[in-house]
Amino acid sequence: MVEIKPLNAIVYNQEIVDMDKVIAPPYDVITSDYCDKLYERDPFNIVRLILTKGENRYADAKKTYDEWLKEGVLIKTKNPVILYIIQKYTTDSGRVVERKGFIARNKIESFETKKILPHEYTMGGPKEDRLKLTRAVNANLSQIFMVYQDPTMTIENLIAPKYINNKKPFIDVKDDNGVQNIVYLIEDEKDIALIQRTLEDKTLLIADGHHRYETAMNYSKESTDPEAKYVMSYFTNSEDDNLIIFPTHRIITKDIDTKAIMASVEKYYDITRLPFDAFNKIQIKKQFLDEIEESNKTRITTGLYLKNDNSFYILKLKDGMTNLIDAPEVLKKLDLLVLQELIITKELKYTKEEQMAQVGIKYIKQEYEAFDAIDKGKAQASFIMAYPKMKDIKDVSKEGYRMPQKSTYFYPKLLSGIVINPLHK
Repeated sequence: MVEIKPLNAIVYNQEIVDMDKVIAPPYDVITSDYCDKLYERDPFNIVRLILTKGENRYADAKKTYDEWLKEGVLIKTKNPVILYIIQKYTTDSGRVVERKGFIARNKIESFETKKILPHEYTMGGPKEDRLKLTRAVNANLSQIFMVYQDPTMTIENLIAPKYINNKKPFIDVKDDNGVQNIVYLIEDEKDIALIQRTLEDKTLLIADGHHRYETAMNYSKESTDPEAKYVMSYFTNSEDDNLIIFPTHRIITKDIDTKAIMASVEKYYDITRLPFDAFNKIQIKKQFLDEIEESNKTRITTGLYLKNDNSFYILKLKDGMTNLIDAPEVLKKLDLLVLQELIITKELKYTKEEQMAQVGIKYIKQEYEAFDAIDKGKAQASFIMAYPKMKDIKDVSKEGYRMPQKSTYFYPKLLSGIVINPLHK
């Protein structure tokens, strides 16, 4: 049974702050330069809690948090709440997407219970950092991203319209990527109870925030406060077409001859070449991306773009090649696992440590950056991955395995600064 609770929420006092100026992305996607920009934007920007500067970072975060509470910059909501949130944006292809979900608390479960499933590996450094911050402020400053499956769309059909059609948003703010975040407060006890019943028999999949969830697990073991047994999460329905998972592309920056890369690829993949010139490059690129997606529906397919080569290459895995991989069958279905094992590790000789630390290889989320890296001469090759399938993610997790690191990118990211969850009464 998955146990859901409303939040004893701490939120920004909108009579004092401008929400446009105090929100920020999750800590792990904030670069040093962008952090400086957020610091300068507003003295109350949430980055001053989630990425405090200075030698005494965690103590300073605690001091700032306490001051904001004392000064009324941060305030508690009158009643326990669940926050319903719509994230609206337009894709590069012109599609308007409205991803819907809600923020609440869920009881922390060990992975052995199979009530909550991870799908990616984590690294020690970020977990230690987040644990120290959680200890300092005794609160969740950001959400875990959870996915559940409800074909009946109960929350979307029975609860959301009551608020979207009749209530003024609690928050309506655009982030720096142009994503509109519209937030409604759900305080009605009957609505909260229906949300709880809807999720109680569901399995939760951690889509994003693995480090934060494992941090919450560790913190709950050392804290005696009952509130620490719960963690703030965002929940979205995998049955909603607005849940889009983006791939993370592999960019080869180590000085490897492109002919050697192509020779390695030819051993395992059937290759289709799409030559282009300055006049038809945009058109051929679209064809290239479309064919990767279409082919990947029935056969493991990856794209390749090489330095100083006016061609795009579509790579279709040859029959029997997955037999060369020492991995469970469910993982052999993943295009990224195949690329990682056969090409990156076996042929290009990257060690696991180099891959984890991104030495000579980069993991890039934005498609245009993967192409720009080649066009600007900053990389030897860009392997363009197909969009991950939710079914594959679920199958891997259900069998107790995890996907390679940086396999998926759930966009848009969840904003920090919408709500804080105190881990004490």
